[in-house]
Amino acid sequence: MTDPNLSSFLWSVADLLRGDFKQSEYGKVILPFTVLRRLDCVLAPTKAAVLAELAARTKAKVNPEPFLLRKAGQHFYNTSPLDLKKLVGDQDHIGENLRAYLQAFSPTVRDIFEHFDFHTQIDRLQKANLLYLVAEKFANVDLHPDRVSNAQMGLVFAELIRKFAELSNETAGEHFTPREVIRLMVNLLFVEDDDALAKPGVVRSLYDPTAGTGGMLSVAGEHLAGLNPDARLVMYGQELNPESYAICKADMLIKGQDIQNIVFGNTLSADGLPGNRFDYMLSNPPFGVEWKKIEREIRKEAEEKGFDGRFGPGLPRVSDGSLLFLMHLLSKMRPAKDGGSRFGIVLNGSPLFTGGAGSGESEIRRYVLENDLVEAIIGLPVDMFYNTGISTYVWIVSNRKPKARQGKLQLIDASGFWQKMRKSLGSKRKELSPEHIDDITRLFGEFREVKRDGVPISRIFKNEEFGYRTITVERPERDAKGKVVLGTKGKGKGKPVPDANLRDTENVPLREDVATYFAREVLPHAADAWIDEEKTKVGYEIPFNRHFYVFKPPRPLAEIDKELKVVTDRILKMIGGLSG
Repeated sequence: MTDPNLSSFLWSVADLLRGDFKQSEYGKVILPFTVLRRLDCVLAPTKAAVLAELAARTKAKVNPEPFLLRKAGQHFYNTSPLDLKKLVGDQDHIGENLRAYLQAFSPTVRDIFEHFDFHTQIDRLQKANLLYLVAEKFANVDLHPDRVSNAQMGLVFAELIRKFAELSNETAGEHFTPREVIRLMVNLLFVEDDDALAKPGVVRSLYDPTAGTGGMLSVAGEHLAGLNPDARLVMYGQELNPESYAICKADMLIKGQDIQNIVFGNTLSADGLPGNRFDYMLSNPPFGVEWKKIEREIRKEAEEKGFDGRFGPGLPRVSDGSLLFLMHLLSKMRPAKDGGSRFGIVLNGSPLFTGGAGSGESEIRRYVLENDLVEAIIGLPVDMFYNTGISTYVWIVSNRKPKARQGKLQLIDASGFWQKMRKSLGSKRKELSPEHIDDITRLFGEFREVKRDGVPISRIFKNEEFGYRTITVERPERDAKGKVVLGTKGKGKGKPVPDANLRDTENVPLREDVATYFAREVLPHAADAWIDEEKTKVGYEIPFNRHFYVFKPPRPLAEIDKELKVVTDRILKMIGGLSG
């Protein structure tokens, strides 16, 4: 069977499920059964040897696991004499035999089926008298590796995941990032390292703390294999949604990859890979999701560990935790002296500008910019993701910037780089073409300012250009006669008492001298004003859209008058027709 035929065949199982399962639930049956049949076929050639090894090691009272893995020649094994073909040969006991077969897999595989909640689906199929029919369908499809390679199987599974995501697109965006967005991020991640990655036998690590169904890990692996078939990408990830976690591990397993580094749980409150550092990282955390449920754990780490933990720079407001993921990734970077790291993260517009000087968000921006960690921010078109139509931005962050980028930040406005999709999926109506991806990658790689048709597309700034000081401007309180009131005690004794009603703040660009700004902008309008130096705060914001705004002068009045006269004459003519 060719790949399209194979995925179509597997999806044809949906015909059996119709009526007893909702459309959005088809994947809950088809995906785990596909995994089960693939593993069944992969283990078939070594099954007799594994069972013989098990008997020998059990008799010798030795832990059989390492020996069974060696005999199976895989990252997993199964100790049952059953397989799918034998299961469907005993129709009356298929339910109990299938459960026994699943239980005989090695722990890593059992973990996948548990998070698929496969036993619940088996119960549902059995009650609907469908278990035998579905199992028989899968038992009769040939998924042996000599017939379907790991690469082909990966494509088939990816197609099934995509179809499953489309059918449940009301929540797809939470766990499924559009493939073309991932390809862009992977390009940007690797483009500066193409030469190093082409060397024979190179090994690199990649981490996704919000792994979803594993799309980012998968595309990155394919990209590196395309650059250098001898390169090896060791993949790590963590995922909170049980089904997505199961799909991610299953996808990797059926492609012959090691899944021991994919962990389950909440990355922010329970880091499953503490102490690990990575060469590359990718993430598409949930947009605008509050972190109230894990607030206690986050605040505790921030207070007790400070910069020795993950949240030293500051904490964002509880209503949006996306910057927590940014800081988590910063904590996973290799030190620059050990080769450093680069990561890409998708964020909405809020982290660019939310929060004034001294706020958690501003302090996080201050940390990454003053430490020269952000290489570029790319603005994507709206309507690119399945569950939101808002503007999104890809941040490329690195602690090993090339010399030309040091001290600078590149902004790329790619909001006009899109083509309309033939069929909308949830909120997703637009997509990046391969040409768009190449164009954006080139703009990033060339690192220069670019205009097209007089409109800026790529701009480069010094990091400090995004910084400012918020100064508090005070004016004196005056009595009924207009005389300045002076303080009578403490530090303020003999000094003018500030009038809270007249208090104001000014944002002074970091590059400008505060005294010069104050003399020019404030004193001509309020000669009695002064700055309360103790209240001065440093802030950072990245007003992305402002830097790409192009002023369009209004049309000449004569032109507008001419158009209005045409419309007015038409209205008068219509009124005349009615009265006639």
